[in-house]
Amino acid sequence: MAGMQMLDARAATPLDIVRLKDYRPPDWLVPNVALDFDLDGPVTVVRATLSVVRNGLHDRPLVLDGSRLETSWVEIDGARVNATPQGDTLTLAIAGDRATVTSEVRIQPAANSRLMGLYASEGRLVTQCEAEGFRAITWFPDRPDVLSSYTVRLAADKARYPVLLSNGDPGVLEDLGDGRHAITWTDPWPKPCYLFALVAGDLVAREDSFTTMSGRKVRLAIWTAEADLPRSAHAMAALKASMAWDEQAYGREYDLGEFNIVAVADFNAGAMENKGLNIFNSKYVLADAETATDADFDAVAAVVAHEYFHNWTGNRVTCRDWFQLSLKEGLTVFRDQQFSADQGSAAVRRIDDVRGLRAVQFPEDAGPLAHPIRPDHYAEIANFYTATIYNKGAEVIRMLHTLLGADGYRRGADLYFDRHDGQAVTCEDWLAAMESASKRDLGQFRRWYEQAGTPRIEVHAARAGRILTVALSQRLAATPGQSVKPLMHIPFRLAVIGRTSGKRIGAERLVELTGPETRITFEGLDEPVLLSLNRGFSAPVVVDAQASRADLAFLAAADDDPFARWEAMQRLALDVLATDDDPAELVAAVGATLAAGEAGSLDAAFVAEAVLLPTEAFIGDQAKMVDVEAIHRRREAARTAIATVFEDRWWAAYRRHSGSGTALTPEAKGARRLANVALAYLVTAGSADAVAAAATQYADAVTMTDRLGALTALINTSTPERDTALADFHARFAGNNDVIDKWFTAQALASRSDTLDRVEALLGHPDFNPANPNRLRALVGAFAANQRHFHAASGAGYRLLAGQLLAVDKINPQSAARLAVPLGRWKRFDPARQALMRAELERIVGTAGVSKDVLEMASRALA
Repeated sequence: MAGMQMLDARAATPLDIVRLKDYRPPDWLVPNVALDFDLDGPVTVVRATLSVVRNGLHDRPLVLDGSRLETSWVEIDGARVNATPQGDTLTLAIAGDRATVTSEVRIQPAANSRLMGLYASEGRLVTQCEAEGFRAITWFPDRPDVLSSYTVRLAADKARYPVLLSNGDPGVLEDLGDGRHAITWTDPWPKPCYLFALVAGDLVAREDSFTTMSGRKVRLAIWTAEADLPRSAHAMAALKASMAWDEQAYGREYDLGEFNIVAVADFNAGAMENKGLNIFNSKYVLADAETATDADFDAVAAVVAHEYFHNWTGNRVTCRDWFQLSLKEGLTVFRDQQFSADQGSAAVRRIDDVRGLRAVQFPEDAGPLAHPIRPDHYAEIANFYTATIYNKGAEVIRMLHTLLGADGYRRGADLYFDRHDGQAVTCEDWLAAMESASKRDLGQFRRWYEQAGTPRIEVHAARAGRILTVALSQRLAATPGQSVKPLMHIPFRLAVIGRTSGKRIGAERLVELTGPETRITFEGLDEPVLLSLNRGFSAPVVVDAQASRADLAFLAAADDDPFARWEAMQRLALDVLATDDDPAELVAAVGATLAAGEAGSLDAAFVAEAVLLPTEAFIGDQAKMVDVEAIHRRREAARTAIATVFEDRWWAAYRRHSGSGTALTPEAKGARRLANVALAYLVTAGSADAVAAAATQYADAVTMTDRLGALTALINTSTPERDTALADFHARFAGNNDVIDKWFTAQALASRSDTLDRVEALLGHPDFNPANPNRLRALVGAFAANQRHFHAASGAGYRLLAGQLLAVDKINPQSAARLAVPLGRWKRFDPARQALMRAELERIVGTAGVSKDVLEMASRALA
């Protein structure tokens, strides 16, 4: 792809902008690749043999990408050539239309702190190649539309690297003598180089098998350190469930004889879907009752499913270029959301999906970092692994499912796989398959791929006799680079709820909003009614509709759509917390929800979600300007009122739902969730008995859910029990990095007045390692989500974040760039805080040698 250099006005570092409109097919294809690795931590030797074929009629040379490679030699058809790399490219003139290009390079995995390419983690060698890590392994045309079949030979010392894994299926392990061995892996399915993987090290496997719908037996293995093996059982069960679900829901069968997962301690992201060899951040593989919360168990299952589902949505059918990233990520997130909903409580899962979208993606869409789910340019592709690409991308796929219906969507997906198996394709190819299968014109719907921003739906209703007329209008605000937005195609579900009966009247309506205003009528109404809007969160929009607090409280108690019911409670809370009014109406609505749970008409999991107040950050996102102190004061006052008014009922809920054991059924998880919500409210109410109950629960807990729930309940108190629990937690789980991350996060999110001082002290803790992305996110990332303390009026929180970002940038630019996001919201705050945040962004941009990753994010945040 062609690039254009742009010099940022505030920095001396050029940004090379890649644009979608400049896409050109690759000049050369590489049908077959043979890689030979002589593996060692300090220096690994890589010999690559590429069978290259000219693509089309042209005389352009073969241009290969590389990064930090020490090149020993290069051959074309067996003859050494005098090829000198120019920066990160190697240009080879080839006379014919076919050639065999062989190169040998030396790389240093143990010195690779960027965790891209081949690197060392706890003495093992691991790869991460998405998006552009393969070029740090060998010379190659590193772009997703070059698909190749791979043969990979791995040779290493037996004692240090007894297990040698790569993509595909293995050959016979060879004994090379002198304490060395080797194995060859063959992957027959053409794949882009970003899906290449290898792992070498001291590992043990939990093994199992799965018989596919066509009768093939697949060997399954999850590889971990020996001590961690017992905690891999849940991941294995999730893998088998995912394989069965994908066959049933999408007709997709696994296509190799082996499927391997490896747990890694040092990893930039959550996991990677490399063909047949998934490499996972250990926190998304390792789980047992003692060390993982129920949320962790759910996350493991979802991420295992996500990466497995990529075998078809990302691997067998892959992206033509990185602008199409949501084609695989948004689609696969939707698939893992479907899977998770089928495995547990669909209502609670949907609420969790929406809460996550609103917490991260909605602010992204409303700020300087806004971009469409298919962006039209980037400087560093790693910066576009965003909530917009993933979460909003999933919502766009969900809207297609809504518009076409389950059967129409499935026909479109089947056609997509049939048409494009083994190809690198675009979002347009996906939409074209949906159109062909459904016979529907999705031309206007394509704007979801092209336009940034969150649409707002304004709702106005007028009653005339027994007829209610509802007018729905849409608008989409300007975003960076997109000042004028054409109208969107929005599926919007709504219904009417009787204000007297509390029942839904008539059928739910699915309205397709395509024009500036759409009117619909509900007829034959014999009682006053209320509107139930955007049911199931049918579209990722903001709904502006007038409703009194009394009406919202009624819907929170009566709406038959779980999401809409939860949403009514959220709207009521936001309305109350936007003022200094007495929160009595909100308190009463919480009481009604508790009563419904006590009567058995609502399950415990839903009650636990419904009685939680919106976060301080989400409350701030709804305001034109964030008033940090007022939001904290009002929310704490409401929490205290809810806690004290219903103290007896919280005790009753706690006693009824605690002690639910270790089962992972939806019922047991719901009981634990509500018990811990009740305990938190009890501690907020301030009684010594509640603190004692939390300390007892902490000490006696048989699950991490209950132990961490107790610690979280105590974390904001000034009690000896808090200090005892914190010390015990660290001592009890010392050496378990995934659990110690929770210890750091609990303190970083505390609302106590000493939180900032505590976080600064924890930066010097022996267990804090900024080179480990999980630990960095656990402390610094969590602190940046603590609205009260990150946005301290002194600016100390901003200085802390910027300082950590600049330090980490020297180690791992990807991790550093992600820390810039919270500063990008500076325009939402008061002038004094704006100036402080902007100053830190300018400091970052003006720092000599700052990485391209960080420069792009900080520069865009300043725009």
